[in-house]
Amino acid sequence: MSRPQPFAGAATLPGLEFGYAPADTRARQLADPHVLAVIGFGAHAPVLDDPRWLRVPLQPLGAQAAPIEVWRSAAPVRSGRDGDVAWSTDGNLLFGALEIDELDDGLEAAARRAYARLGAFLAGGDMPHLLRIWNYMDAITLGEEDAERYRRFCVGRVAGMEAFDAARLPAATAIGRHDGVRRLQVYWLAAREPGRPVENPRQVSAYRYPRQYGPQAPSFARAMLPPAGASMPLLLSGTAAIVGHASQHSGSVQAQVDETLANLASLVDTARRQSPELPAVLGAGSPLKVYVRDPSDAEAVATRLDASLDPSVPRLLLHAQVCRRELLVEIDGVHGAATT
Repeated sequence: MSRPQPFAGAATLPGLEFGYAPADTRARQLADPHVLAVIGFGAHAPVLDDPRWLRVPLQPLGAQAAPIEVWRSAAPVRSGRDGDVAWSTDGNLLFGALEIDELDDGLEAAARRAYARLGAFLAGGDMPHLLRIWNYMDAITLGEEDAERYRRFCVGRVAGMEAFDAARLPAATAIGRHDGVRRLQVYWLAAREPGRPVENPRQVSAYRYPRQYGPQAPSFARAMLPPAGASMPLLLSGTAAIVGHASQHSGSVQAQVDETLANLASLVDTARRQSPELPAVLGAGSPLKVYVRDPSDAEAVATRLDASLDPSVPRLLLHAQVCRRELLVEIDGVHGAATT
């Protein structure tokens, strides 16, 4: 068992790049001492012992080969495990991951355990500031009204967040898998210094949603700018066709793609008021993950993205459940960094 320790002389934040690479480069990526994390997608992604590797069983859609997502630091990385937490660090930035089985007490209890464990892990180190977090769970919209699994997840998440700074909620994604495995996967990026949360003027902040969406509002920021002085991209939360707090364009996946892209553009515009060096539009430094509820919509989604985005924007379509049943697509990613 080990915990991350600072590198000697690590006084300023190094850069961090996100990008996609062919799956057959996995061994080469993990041999690179500057790689902070590698994430593989789909049922055929292997299970490996390297703490920097995470398998996410969301199946890629379309004719694309399943790529891997690579996080590469400008500084050398060390890694290890602390019980059930896998971690890697460059001395100022921290990748971490844990998986919690739901057992007999369900998703709410699993979320409470996961976030309590995450909070304790961060509080015990020198990189306590959570910038970005991903949550993947089976059957996210199963159940009715307040018994819906996503609503129970939101309750459990907040119950486990006692060690978190409520004024600096991280950017986040919560997405449902289709694999039937009742296991909560949580992975994150944390830092020595705090980031700068960004909200979308087109949307009510998620943590201020009214009661109609459940007993506990979702707890995340719409995006996160990196700590001051860090050469890192804007971190975009899972974003869908929501204006105010209401879902838009029920039944039209193409209109939902358009509304989602409008929300992403609004986030970029808002972030540029604090960081004008960010590019004004999505481009080669803006790798996106596109979560599609119905695989039969994949071609329509891809076509709409092709028509709306610069061809240089890297994108990965994944079969996944969005956290509201009427929402057919969700997009997250980063913006402003060079791709791998």
